[in-house]
Amino acid sequence: MAEKKNQVAKATATDKNAERYRMRAQYQSEVVPALVKHFGYKNINEVPRLEKIVLNMGLGDCKDNSKSLNIAVEELRQIAGQKPVITTAKKSVANFKVREGMNVGAKVTLRGDRMYDFLDKFISIALPRVRDFRGVSAKSFDGRGNYALGVKEQLIFPEIAYDQIEKVRGFDICIVTTAKTDEEARELLRLLGMPFAK
Repeated sequence: MAEKKNQVAKATATDKNAERYRMRAQYQSEVVPALVKHFGYKNINEVPRLEKIVLNMGLGDCKDNSKSLNIAVEELRQIAGQKPVITTAKKSVANFKVREGMNVGAKVTLRGDRMYDFLDKFISIALPRVRDFRGVSAKSFDGRGNYALGVKEQLIFPEIAYDQIEKVRGFDICIVTTAKTDEEARELLRLLGMPFAK
């Protein structure tokens, strides 16, 4: 009886893991063969893959208010599932009332399973919640196979409750790939489900 319970528990855990890491499994089973067919790679290691995803939130308005800074950092932690690093000003700028060493933002670098988890959540849950969504720009590549886009409000993520936010904040998402050209990176993201505008 105990053995049967263990088997059921293992099967349930395997199902949960398969569901949780479905984008990584999709990359291995569907995306890699499609990219090899499309670009004719000779070596499997040439196939572009995701390297990391960087989330960056500018918090210049919170430089004097540590409570607001902590709230914003906590929201970013909930969205990313990882503790953010607080970024500081590298030099003083009198016009912006910024002194060297002041806290001016927060960033998170996601790799491995957390990166795939975040991208899956972003594409399948967050983007459909954007008002008047018509797809993301297909032109936001940097020429080296990396893609950047901005999120106007953190409310599109399911972890953020509308009545608990202090202020609507946006942040930047930079998806770094090993692709050598923008065309390869665009095809990689398209196959992973990124809804590019027509």
